[in-house]
Amino acid sequence: MIINDISLKITESMGAWKDKDSKRPKIEVTSTLKRGNANESRLHIDAHTGTHVDAPFHFLQDGKKIDAVALNRFLGECIVVDLTKIKNPGIEKKDLVKAKIREKDIVLLKTLNEYKKTFDFNFVYLAESGAKFLASKKVNAVGINALGIERDQPEHDTHKILLGNGIPIIEGLELSKIKQGRYFFIGLPLKIKNDASPIRAVLARF
Repeated sequence: MIINDISLKITESMGAWKDKDSKRPKIEVTSTLKRGNANESRLHIDAHTGTHVDAPFHFLQDGKKIDAVALNRFLGECIVVDLTKIKNPGIEKKDLVKAKIREKDIVLLKTLNEYKKTFDFNFVYLAESGAKFLASKKVNAVGINALGIERDQPEHDTHKILLGNGIPIIEGLELSKIKQGRYFFIGLPLKIKNDASPIRAVLARF
């Protein structure tokens, strides 16, 4: 079995949404072997840090929180769709119709986005028509290699379309070395009553 780690490393200097310091984690060393019997630390982290998944409650007041979302949404058959050649900044339905997307797939969108410590405000995102198309395919989850899946949407249409159909959104993926194709995806969230959770995301091939 070949396993590809597609998660971002969590560090205090990592890139953050819109370069907000409040979105960067703080790692506090509380004790070390030099002073005691064990190395221990405390992690202060925003739920939307690095590679993470949004639950419906993120934008829907009556939506499910992450602990209530079925685990089969976060592991199973996956398709990586290579969209690095599209010229439009938003991924539209026309960019996705030829992809061999199946019902209950976990769909990962590989774009020209690159992970950097400085936030790119012009990242490639999923447009409303693309979100509606994926929702119509009844997929299990949608992920993208950007710290967000939408931009310049005052009403947060992309989030609401997917989350409104019970489709979790995975953001902050590292897909630069991943080729288009089918994989087995694993990216389990923490069991917390919250709107989102960091995940360790991997793609496997047997």
